[in-house]
This record gives sequence, structure tokens and C-alpha cells, in this order.
Amino acid sequence: MEATLQHPVRRRAATALAGVLAADALCHLYWTTGATWPARDTAALSAAVLNADVPFTPPVLLPLVGLLGGAAALVLVRGGALRIPLPAAVPRWATVAVAAGLSARAAAGLVWATGAGTEPGSAFHALNLALYTPVCVVGAAAAWWLAHD
Repeated sequence: MEATLQHPVRRRAATALAGVLAADALCHLYWTTGATWPARDTAALSAAVLNADVPFTPPVLLPLVGLLGGAAALVLVRGGALRIPLPAAVPRWATVAVAAGLSARAAAGLVWATGAGTEPGSAFHALNLALYTPVCVVGAAAAWWLAHD
């Protein structure tokens, strides 16, 4: 009975995590067009998203789009929400990589939440507290669970 209950939960967790990864990929794909919404320009976008001055250009963004999109697909496979004939180790280790990446970002976000390395009044600081770090903490927990369950 427990395995029957776990399967839909795994699928929902994988779908939610993949949805976040895919939404991030779509944001990056949108920014390859030169659009800067929700910021006024690329400098403000870079400051709000990364707390640094990084170019938002296709050569920088397109690899991220591919990485995030591939990660989303492999998380779906791992959670049983998408069927692609792959060795089981591929989606498992991809999900471990997602978990590790989100854990690292969550840890950095917790440091930035203290004000270290960021200005407390900046857009990045507010977004880090309200969005980036909480999403990374929850996403990392889901990815670790999916990878090891």
C-alpha cells in the first residue's frame, strides 16, 4: 500500500520541481531576445538576478536554457512522470546534480540573507529572501528525496 501512495507523490514532486526548472529555463530563453522584463535594463536585471554584472547574452544564456530544460526532463523521468528509455542511473544522477546545485545555491542564499556580500536594501537581497532561497531550499529537499527514494 505504501508504494502505491508514494508513486503519485513522487510524480507530483517531480512535476513541481521540473516546473520550477522549466520556468527558469523559459525566463533565460526570454532574456536571450534582449528583453529585460521585469527589470528596466540588462544591468538592473543582472543585479537583481545575480547580484553581479554579468552579460545577459545568448552565448551566456543558451547553455543555461539547455541545462535547465534537460534537468527538468530528467527529474520528470526520475519521478515517473515522463517515460524516456534511459539507464536508471542517468535520471538518478541528474537528479543528484540538481539537488547538489540547489543545495549550494540555498547555502549561498542563507549567507546572503545575513547581508554578507549583498546590500540589504537591494532588489537582489529582497528577491533572495522572498523567492530565490526558499525555492532552492524546497527544491533541493525534493530533489534529494527523488534521487534517493
